[in-house]
Amino acid sequence: MSHRPDTPHLDRIKTPADLRGLPVAELRHVADDLRTETIAAVSKTGGHLGAGLGVVELTVALHAVFDTPRDKVIWDVSHQCYPHKILTGRREAMPTLRKKGGLSGFTKRSESPYDPFGAAHSSTSISAALGFAVARDLGGVIETGLGDAIAVIGDGALTGGMAFEALNNAGHLGKRLIVILNDNEMSIAPPTGALSSYLSRLYAGAPFQELKSAAKGAVSLLPEPFQEGARRAKELLKAATVGGTLFEELGFSYVGPIDGHDMDQLVSVLRTVKARADGPILIHAITRKGKGFRHAESTPDRGHARAPFDMVTGEQRKAPSNAPSYTKVFAQSLIREAEEDDKIVAVTAAMPDGTGLDLFGERFPKRTFDVGIAEQHAVTFCAGMAAGGMKPFCTIYSTFLQRGYDQVVHDVAIQRLPVRFAIDRAGLVGADGATHAGSFDVAYLSNLPGFVVMAAADEAELVHMVATAVAHDAGPIAFRYPRGEGVGVDMPERGVPLEIGKGRMIQEGSRVAILSFGTRLSEVQKAAEALAARGITPTIADARFAKPLDSELILRLAADHEALITIEEGAVGGFGSHVAQLLAEEGVFDRGLKYRSMVLPDTFIDQASPDDMYAVAAMNAEHIEAKVLEVLGVARLSRQA
Repeated sequence: MSHRPDTPHLDRIKTPADLRGLPVAELRHVADDLRTETIAAVSKTGGHLGAGLGVVELTVALHAVFDTPRDKVIWDVSHQCYPHKILTGRREAMPTLRKKGGLSGFTKRSESPYDPFGAAHSSTSISAALGFAVARDLGGVIETGLGDAIAVIGDGALTGGMAFEALNNAGHLGKRLIVILNDNEMSIAPPTGALSSYLSRLYAGAPFQELKSAAKGAVSLLPEPFQEGARRAKELLKAATVGGTLFEELGFSYVGPIDGHDMDQLVSVLRTVKARADGPILIHAITRKGKGFRHAESTPDRGHARAPFDMVTGEQRKAPSNAPSYTKVFAQSLIREAEEDDKIVAVTAAMPDGTGLDLFGERFPKRTFDVGIAEQHAVTFCAGMAAGGMKPFCTIYSTFLQRGYDQVVHDVAIQRLPVRFAIDRAGLVGADGATHAGSFDVAYLSNLPGFVVMAAADEAELVHMVATAVAHDAGPIAFRYPRGEGVGVDMPERGVPLEIGKGRMIQEGSRVAILSFGTRLSEVQKAAEALAARGITPTIADARFAKPLDSELILRLAADHEALITIEEGAVGGFGSHVAQLLAEEGVFDRGLKYRSMVLPDTFIDQASPDDMYAVAAMNAEHIEAKVLEVLGVARLSRQA
């Protein structure tokens, strides 16, 4: 790595085994170097910063105490794993982080034996760790062996219901399992809800913190003669201070709160737990997100994920753009609509900044709800508000809405409730890779009876689709839009509701028609320019709706052209499949129509720039041009030939 900072203590660590046996004072120096190295690495590549800086000491302590990779450390979400990657043999590869062919920004099983379980969504670590613990006790065999299972879960991820399902099951099974609650009072945005208040009360009082600290010794770890008296004192203290410890009621021994940046406490507690724990145990560690980098500490939500930045000033190096982001266009459009309609409310699942609802919340704080990392609850919460006469906008990334699909079906679609789904990060998203790609929402929503499913071709269309969703009260409606900036079209002052199920013509041509659904329209237009040089002028239409289909438009295109091509930023089973079904039912194929559907391939596409990812998917302008030539049977010769 060029221009690497001075890190003499970290330089001596090649694998986690090099940490074992080092005195605590030396581990502190390693942690200091590791924090510096992490900041330097992310300043060049961009990526998740604050979460990793908050667990530097914990990362060092875990690898110093436990026998990784035999002992399995499972990072929830795993956006905090950069220090872990540096310590586990991937330091030299950090310049490739989140780039094509490089290191993933999350844990990835195929990348390293030190990544026992892949993650990028939240609240999964305890379930996975419990699975490893049961496999260990039943004699499961893997190459690295099976030792302890350690789940590291943040307070934000603990708001996800799956985490509590796992805690409940783990307490029932009674297996030796270690859960570390990384409590930084911050998930991505400030945490909300009763759980956050509960955790705050656990360490609000200094006497309670001192008496409960595992550095002073947990009751379950004391010699037997002392346990009964200590247990009585503890129960009295609990009743007087917090009214009972939730985790112990679930069957866990509770240790903490401890200082997650105090290497002495961390190592002492982890060594004691490793030596003596005989059932499920939860260690409550207090940390600070962004620790050691003041620009991330001062604004932890903004420091969560960053573009490359200057290490001194913290200023991010983003390419200038004249077009607004789709997310901002959505937020501003919804604000304008809400100024005239007091029934509009907005819900996000712990992503106010990422979805633009931070802007909406500033304008309408009483009509904005951040429910935490709880997509299932978000959907049904919106369903309840819709049943109560409100106009809820359930604003969730495509990849995260998958987690609430059962609720979309049962609580929204079957009851035909007018929940508005604003689906951000549609299509391929770039550096976050396959785990964050919005590949499946068109398919899984357009198969539901009574659903309206739209996709914006550009930022102006998004404005109109927000207005359409506001006006639609007949049932659920969804509209999708990608990450990043728009294409730079002229923007309307206000949105105008679209006619449900009606597309629009973009260009009249002959022989072949291209029917686009979503933002590939700009690539279609580029392909049309290239085709014009060959004397081919395709008809171009923007479908706007995957459901209901514009049957009249589609059948007219089929009747007037020898070939029809659809294109969408989604998987098979979506828009193109519905078009094919319509054409088949109408007998169009019997009349000789050539039909092709361009969709995302049947594979998970690894991280790269969006353009590179769409190149892998064969959905850029040159691929559309090639598809037209192939379906028309035109040899792909050079344009000069």
